[in-house]
Amino acid sequence: MFIRKLACLAVLLLIGAAGAVFVFQTESPAMSSLKPHHTRWGFRNTSPHPPQTLRGLLKFSYAHLRLPVKAVHFPLAQNDPQWLQANQTLPSLTWIGHDTFLLQIKGLNVLLDPHFSERASPLPFGEPRRLVAPGLSFEQLPRIDAVLISHNHYDHLDLASVRRLYADHGAHIRFFVPLGLKAWFANIGIAAVTELDWWESVKYRGFEFHATPVQHSSARTGLDRHRTLWAGWVMKDADFSFYFAGDTGYSPDFAETRKRLGPFDLAALPIGAYAPRWFMRAMHVNPQEAVQIFQDLETRYAVGMHWGTFRLTDEDADEPPRRLAAALSAANIDAQRFFVMQHGETRRLDFLF
Repeated sequence: MFIRKLACLAVLLLIGAAGAVFVFQTESPAMSSLKPHHTRWGFRNTSPHPPQTLRGLLKFSYAHLRLPVKAVHFPLAQNDPQWLQANQTLPSLTWIGHDTFLLQIKGLNVLLDPHFSERASPLPFGEPRRLVAPGLSFEQLPRIDAVLISHNHYDHLDLASVRRLYADHGAHIRFFVPLGLKAWFANIGIAAVTELDWWESVKYRGFEFHATPVQHSSARTGLDRHRTLWAGWVMKDADFSFYFAGDTGYSPDFAETRKRLGPFDLAALPIGAYAPRWFMRAMHVNPQEAVQIFQDLETRYAVGMHWGTFRLTDEDADEPPRRLAAALSAANIDAQRFFVMQHGETRRLDFLF
């Protein structure tokens, strides 16, 4: 097993395609004259940080592969696909796994970073592999109207999932993507794509969709690092506002998002893939930082994501909720306001209205 993992690592290092684990920044190219986060060759974060070195990458990777893995079991919650398919009026949220949620709001069915495949890898035998099956299958989904994509790393933008969704729902589905990703979708035959830069917005089916800055990166091969943008998303109308962080390190971007578009009723915030901090800090928040984002956004409620589905980093797969509970207690925040869900769980959102 170790040799197999080592072979996967060698290939991933060669093509630079480990979207969630092997993330490191190159030095920023010369800025263009357009916007501060645009560069001559792509994009950069609003809060620059030192680039990760190849030595650091190799150090983390070697230690990660040798780390003993705690066996965990995440049972799937019993949901009601028939109810979800018929629901047109009641607000609900279903956690499918990782960053993938089904949000049902005012007759609109929205998927976040859809990932239904067995592996989050460009390789058919590559790591990471799912720890738990998706909370809903393709066949169990209701009609999907909108899909929010945060960035192009393999645990967030899954080719097979996107293709299947378009095949099943192409007559009415629309994908919302950060700047630069529309061409990727066009190359696989999907034209129903709205592409936005940070702070741009568009109206769709009664809601405003805004792309917002977060601190992360992008890459699918060793040749396209930072060539497409990464983003958080805000979805709002007159009496409901939702924030989706995607994948991010901590930065002042959240306070600025609150200033421009908040406060929020509900936010989906990452709480996993944070260890070791010396390597992951710039790109992945830990639970304490997620609580700070909760406060920065002034959101009424939040749900934790980006944990318990793929083993991406060194913490135990079931550790993030415990760390989150401790961080909430330390900040004197009611744990019901920043909750975690069971894989497959559907939660009614009546409390938001």
